[in-house]
Amino acid sequence: MNSKILGKNQLTKFIDEFIGEYRVFAPVKKGKIIGFDEIASGKETCLDFQNTKQPPKSVFFPQTEVLFEYKKGEKGLEKAGSGDRDKILLGMRPCDARALVIFDRFFSSGEHEDLPYLQKRERTAVVGLACNHPLNTCFCTSLGGSPFGSEGMDLKLVDLGDEYLVEILTNKGEKLVEDIKWLRDAEESDLNRARDLAEDAENAMKPKISTDGLCDKLDGMFDDPVWEGIHQKCIGCGVCSFLCPTCWCFDVLDEDTGTGVKRVRIWDTCQFPLFTKQGSGFNPRPSGKERMRQRIMHKFNYYPKDFGEFGCVGCGRCVRECPVNLDIREVIRAVMSV
Repeated sequence: MNSKILGKNQLTKFIDEFIGEYRVFAPVKKGKIIGFDEIASGKETCLDFQNTKQPPKSVFFPQTEVLFEYKKGEKGLEKAGSGDRDKILLGMRPCDARALVIFDRFFSSGEHEDLPYLQKRERTAVVGLACNHPLNTCFCTSLGGSPFGSEGMDLKLVDLGDEYLVEILTNKGEKLVEDIKWLRDAEESDLNRARDLAEDAENAMKPKISTDGLCDKLDGMFDDPVWEGIHQKCIGCGVCSFLCPTCWCFDVLDEDTGTGVKRVRIWDTCQFPLFTKQGSGFNPRPSGKERMRQRIMHKFNYYPKDFGEFGCVGCGRCVRECPVNLDIREVIRAVMSV
């Protein structure tokens, strides 16, 4: 598929081509924080950022979500309808786009697929944004990713300076731009420039963390004393889970609305004491040690055993935002050194 060139002075026009037909979600600056939100104009978009504080997973997996609702009608309880337009998620970094693929595998596995999530994914096109300047907390290359990765994207924007290279990656992406005739075809010099930038970004992320054999090593470490030391700093606030693009733990509640009932899904985390507390009062993870072990084992042992890759994309949010500076990279190094 041919790549295109988009002038930065054309970015607003480019985004406005989609608004109306699609609900468009893009990075928006609110005070000092940049986060993903629905926009009504391309002028609201801010692509001058390294990564958002919160991942854009909430577009598909909201923090609070009504799974279904029944209301009282003339014939008793009737299921309330829910309509929505197709979406475009624009400006997603490669680590977050790759995280969607990890979500996809989980929510489509087993006998019962998660239809609320999968239906939103099917109706959403992802326009990614390559990462020219990774942060020093980023470690995607240690986990099989890349700051210029394309996994999970339909289009990818590469910042070339005054222009963006628009890489068309899927049929869905091709459909997005097929009617935008004013985009010019990329030349070989544009592609070479993008390759040079990708190499520079990769080199900026050295040295890598050694993860060779990590999954197998964790097999024999369930009762290892290392967990006693690792968990000591953790205060169990859960910020690592809620800011993680690959965490999907949730609770489900049934609520009486007064005119019917609704089932609601809300984010939860294995880092909270009540997450595994049983009705009898017994809790198989009674302390921070067991809960920290669960987080690491899930991402680097359980998920790769089930799906063939780590359940972490190295976005570094948990490193940057942990209030006690508990660095997951140091946890991996501690495990590997045992």
